[in-house]
Amino acid sequence: MFSIIQAAGWPIWPLLLCSVVALALIIERLVSLRASRVAPESLIEEVLGVTQFQIPSGDVVNKLAENSLLGQVLASGLRAVQTDARLPEPRLRQVFELAGRHAIHQMERYLNTLGTVAAAAPLLGLLGTVVGMIEIFGSQGPTGNNPTLLAHGISIALYNTAFGLIVAIPSLMFYRYFRGRVEGYVIDMEQASERLLNQLTSRQSGASAAAPVAAAAAAAPASRSAGKVPSK
Repeated sequence: MFSIIQAAGWPIWPLLLCSVVALALIIERLVSLRASRVAPESLIEEVLGVTQFQIPSGDVVNKLAENSLLGQVLASGLRAVQTDARLPEPRLRQVFELAGRHAIHQMERYLNTLGTVAAAAPLLGLLGTVVGMIEIFGSQGPTGNNPTLLAHGISIALYNTAFGLIVAIPSLMFYRYFRGRVEGYVIDMEQASERLLNQLTSRQSGASAAAPVAAAAAAAPASRSAGKVPSK
């Protein structure tokens, strides 16, 4: 490997740096974009079951936020309802949207860097090819060709072109793969947030409708007592 790096010349060093960066980002995103850390399958069902009859306590909401990115989005809506039980639906929807944007930013972290490596690696390989061609033309002399310089120029051109493609192709494939996973997670989060939003707003509507009924029921005994005529 060291002999190949020596034969490829100095243009290979930026490509080596890009390969290290791309490998580190790919491993990091593979770990961070696991379903268990982003959107567990049964999480929304558990949250709907817990919030069906009452809003959970703050400790439960904090544990939900620590569960995953989807848990953070759902916990933001529950915290908003804990703060203001009569929060209107547009405001509650905005809370979910803001938390969703933050989750998307977390999922897309480092993807732009990986895409930049995928785009820059072929150009760096092309730069090495150009440097190799310069070496080839530099081997031409008045007395003829210099075989050593000619071979060195050809090796620089070919090694850098090949290594640029070796770095760019996997980087581009993983970049597209991660983009697809993020889009799928975004759809799952939107659906889960919509389901929780509907349940919370229906609870608020039911509580608002029950309040006048309870007030009327409490006032009825008082009115009946007031309507009685005291006996002599």
